[in-house]
Amino acid sequence: MTNLNLPTLLTLSRIALIPVLAIFFYIPWEYSNIATTGIFIIASITDWLDGYLARKMQVETQFGAFLDPVADKIMVAFVLVLLVQVESNIWMTLPAAIIIGREITISSLREWMAQLGQHATVKVSQIGKWKTTAQMIAIGCLLYSEEFVGVSMQLFGLVMLYIAAVLTLWSMMSYLKVAYTSMTD
Repeated sequence: MTNLNLPTLLTLSRIALIPVLAIFFYIPWEYSNIATTGIFIIASITDWLDGYLARKMQVETQFGAFLDPVADKIMVAFVLVLLVQVESNIWMTLPAAIIIGREITISSLREWMAQLGQHATVKVSQIGKWKTTAQMIAIGCLLYSEEFVGVSMQLFGLVMLYIAAVLTLWSMMSYLKVAYTSMTD
């Protein structure tokens, strides 16, 4: 299968890391937060690396372009659900719901726009990249959840999660506006 190049294998490894992360998240081990944070960081690095390598090696495929955002959304939604389960309150639930809801909305919008032949109008924007960065930092800090150099990673992560939620709404509105404009032209 020609679609199984190194970038695609990295994307698939990100999906394979999900059950590994879950195991370490739930095992009663004093270093489980460090292990889950490390696994999430590795997954986040593969998110950047697979796209970079696909462009650099000139092995971009339709399968890889499809699989990459799916892997990202599964990992982020899964970890946000884990975090909400542990920290079950409105302060954690609200931004997590915004982020997960946006991911479903934009995925559906992209699918619909592709059916209309307008897929290029809803490509990843710079705001979307900022959102992803804030989201990954937030989730990593929330998974770690201890102090680091005197800073509460739980609090810092929650602040970053709200920043990610604001960027999430901003990018969603930008995508919806572009999609609406391209449909009414």
